[in-house]
Amino acid sequence: MTLPLVALEAGPIRATLEQAGLPEPVATSAQGLILFVLAFLAVWVVGRAVVLPLVSRALDSREVDRHAQVPLVKITRFGVLFVAVAIAFGFAGFGNFLVSMAGIAAAGALAIGLAMQNVISNFVSGVFIYTDKPFKIGDWIEWDDHSGVVEDISLRVTRVRTFDNELLTVPNSALTESVVKNPTDADRLRLKFVFGIGYGDDIQQATDVIVEEAERHPDILDDPAPTVRLTELGDSDVGLQSRFWIADPGRADFVRIRGEYVTAVKRRFDEEGIDIPYPVRTLEGGLELAEPAGITQPLE
Repeated sequence: MTLPLVALEAGPIRATLEQAGLPEPVATSAQGLILFVLAFLAVWVVGRAVVLPLVSRALDSREVDRHAQVPLVKITRFGVLFVAVAIAFGFAGFGNFLVSMAGIAAAGALAIGLAMQNVISNFVSGVFIYTDKPFKIGDWIEWDDHSGVVEDISLRVTRVRTFDNELLTVPNSALTESVVKNPTDADRLRLKFVFGIGYGDDIQQATDVIVEEAERHPDILDDPAPTVRLTELGDSDVGLQSRFWIADPGRADFVRIRGEYVTAVKRRFDEEGIDIPYPVRTLEGGLELAEPAGITQPLE
């Protein structure tokens, strides 16, 4: 709004204040303050009543997770506050003051930006995590030498609970700059385990046992069907790799199902007489004992 229009609207207010006995400079300042408050409240109320619900509905329509909506709504609320202050300054006729404050704010923002590069980097990385959705709360993820279940995602850090019940507070930039493995992203997960059998054992018999125990386990999928491949010829064993699928993967299910399955195969191997050899090392050569010099004869 232009200053002449502001002055036109401000006339009755200033006149009323002057009639109340206030000096003209005080009345002018009070008029600007009243206009500032009225404009701020008007924009703020409209923003809270219209803009915020529209943003929330837009996030819901895009199926943004609830935990991701919280910081985005906070940013929108801050934006409404900033716009309300800016419009209120202009409406109250504080144009020169607003320009001065903008220059000071720009210089301050530059200084703060240089001092907070890591914070800004983590903030931007948090935005990428919200938009790209490489993982969500409750997912089991692995990166570098760490793994755990995601408990919280904010715009600066992600909190991950390890399987030893330790809480890791991870800067978001550390996750966006690393390769993050999310085994629970799809609705099923393939697991692999290598069983070692002796060179004298029947490979087909062992393969049948491995497949039968996979088909027998209630949490291992029949489609895709379990498979076995000979993958290793070790020093003391023949490696048969079992590949099987589980549904709705989670860390607890993954560990439990694999443990139950391996135990069942080991039990069947024992019943079928199939050996699971352990490494054997053979030492060759002889030992020579030499009589050390200087040893005296025993006394008689």
